Amino acid sequence: MHQVTPYSIGIQGQKWTDKEVQQWRSSRNVQRSYQQEVVSKMKTVGAEFERIEYGELNYSSGRYPLFAFKSKEWNTDKPNVLVTGGVHGYETSGVQGALLFLQETASQYLAHFNFIVVPCVSPWGYEIINRWNPDALDPNRSFIKNSPAPESALLMQFMQQLNIEVYAHIDLHETTDSDEQEFRPALAARDGQVFTKGSIPDGFYTVGDTENPCEAMQRAIIQSVEQVTHIAPADPDGTIIGSKVVQHGVINYPLQALGLCAGFSKAQYTTTTEVYPDSAKATADECNRAQVAAIIGMLNYLQSL
Repeated sequence: MHQVTPYSIGIQGQKWTDKEVQQWRSSRNVQRSYQQEVVSKMKTVGAEFERIEYGELNYSSGRYPLFAFKSKEWNTDKPNVLVTGGVHGYETSGVQGALLFLQETASQYLAHFNFIVVPCVSPWGYEIINRWNPDALDPNRSFIKNSPAPESALLMQFMQQLNIEVYAHIDLHETTDSDEQEFRPALAARDGQVFTKGSIPDGFYTVGDTENPCEAMQRAIIQSVEQVTHIAPADPDGTIIGSKVVQHGVINYPLQALGLCAGFSKAQYTTTTEVYPDSAKATADECNRAQVAAIIGMLNYLQSL
C-alpha cells in the first residue's frame, strides 16, 4: 500500500466545488451507445414480460429513458424477485447479464417467482463508462431518503409505486482494474482526501448484508458461479477489497447504512455480485454468464426452502 500521484482535477486535500465537478464532467466523453447496446436488445425479451418506462434522465448529453421488465402474469401468491444491473453504468456485465437472464433464463422460473428486472439503472454511466453520474455522485451510495442522484431516486419511486414486498434482491456489479486506476483516485480527490492504493481481486465474489448476511444463499451463489468462472481468493490478510472474507468468495457490507442498491428494497434475501472482467482467465461472455449463474444460484436456493 502506498500513496500515488494526485488526481488531475482539483487541489489535493481540498474538496471539489462546483467548478471541479464541471471540469470533471467536461472531461468525460461518450464511448458507447445505450440505445444500440442496451435498449435495442430489449426487443428480444419474451412476451412473458412487460416493459415499463419508469422514468427519464435529462442530461446535457441527451435524454435517457429508464426501463424495467415485470412479469406479465403477476401472481400475488408468488414471491417477488428484484434484479438490478448497471447501477454503476460502467460495469458492463451487470447490464448485459441482466438482459441475458431475461432473454434466456427468466421464463424457466416464472412458475415459482414474479420478476422485476431493471437492466440499466445508470445509462449515462453506461455510455461514458463511469461509476458516477454527471454530478459526480455515486448512485450506489445514494439509495437514501431524498436521494440527490436521480438514477437512485427514480428507481426507488418506481418500486414504491408498485407497492409490493420484495422477497429477494440481487444487484449485479463488477470490480474492475479501473476502480484503482480512475474511480477511487477520483473519489479521494472529490472528497479532499489522499488516495492510497489498494488491490483488485482476481475473480468473482459476492457482498452480503452485515445485518442480514444470508450465508447459505451466498454459498449457493458461489457454487453456481464457479461452474462458469473462478472465485476470487482472499488477500494474504484474509480480506477482499479490505473487507473480511466470511466464507469462500463472500464479504459483507452494511447495505442500508451505506445507501447501496441491494439494501433499499429491504428484501428478506439480498446480495450484490462482483464480477472481475479484466481477468486473463475470463471472457466478456463468461462474465455475462457468471451474472446469470449468480441469479440462478439464488433462485435455485430459494426454491429449495
